[in-house]
Amino acid sequence: MDSTAAREIAHDFSPFFLIYKDNTVEPLTAPPPHAPPSPSDPTTASKDIAISSSTAARIYLPKATTTTTTTQKLPILLYFHGGGFCAGSAFSANTHRFITALSSQSNSIAVSVEYRLAPKHFLPAAYDDCWSALQWVASHAAAANVNTSKLYEPEPWLSDHGDFTRVFIAGDSAGGNIAHNIVMKAGRENLPNGVRILGAIVSHAYFWNSGPFGTDPVSGHEERVGSRLWRFVYPSCPGGLDDPTINPWGPGAPSLAGLGCLRLLVCVAEKDPLRERNLRYYEAVKESGWRGEVEFYEAKGEGHVFHIAEPESDSTEIMIKRWVSFIRK
Repeated sequence: MDSTAAREIAHDFSPFFLIYKDNTVEPLTAPPPHAPPSPSDPTTASKDIAISSSTAARIYLPKATTTTTTTQKLPILLYFHGGGFCAGSAFSANTHRFITALSSQSNSIAVSVEYRLAPKHFLPAAYDDCWSALQWVASHAAAANVNTSKLYEPEPWLSDHGDFTRVFIAGDSAGGNIAHNIVMKAGRENLPNGVRILGAIVSHAYFWNSGPFGTDPVSGHEERVGSRLWRFVYPSCPGGLDDPTINPWGPGAPSLAGLGCLRLLVCVAEKDPLRERNLRYYEAVKESGWRGEVEFYEAKGEGHVFHIAEPESDSTEIMIKRWVSFIRK
């Protein structure tokens, strides 16, 4: 391809990023650099692992576990980063700092998933990768299965220290959307070794629908970034903007009573453009007759995924404590 043509803009998703004809993604704000794992971090050790040929992860283990003889098993948190299914990374410096703090304060093993992104890999690739990551985690629940599995390489931090009765999933923005869809799938399909998801944290999730919602502008909905982005990242989506993967309370969506976990925490930010849709999601779960326990947390005065943009802020520390409380409950 001609180099000039390759740098022509194919899709403009301002103010977030541009996508060029050569499929490169250019963030319009400076993205955080990638950070290496921290095996010698004083609170939480981390390392990078390959789950499969298409999926990697960074795994975190609280340092106290590696320096004491305690036999206490730890909760396991599977985390999905945001970025509109086009950007973001488990290995970014901000995500790394946030998950390091969360793993340390919750005393849990965290697995931050590096899933495939559009436009090189359109949805449902990210959903498939994150479901495979959950299966990989669950495969460690029985040592015999780990040793004989031909599908996954075993990870001793999980098999030696993980409590498979306390498995949680969480995600922000696109990752919050993934977390919802994974927990719905877990309500329909069994995981290896009888593992079940105890709790899910759906945070600032990228939910959308085919028409204006709440205080949305009445006109121009089809051209809003939320609409154009979904059509781009999931061109084969059977239901379009009202598919249950993006509009979980929409017409024809399966009942949210099928959520495959026992507890759910829905997080919103007061200034987030997605706040109203996430609030509707919370209300729809309550209305569904789901038998689990649903909780709600709102960060006042903050915007979309502020806790990743500013992982050391006071508001982020408060939010981490809320997540920790949910995990430890």
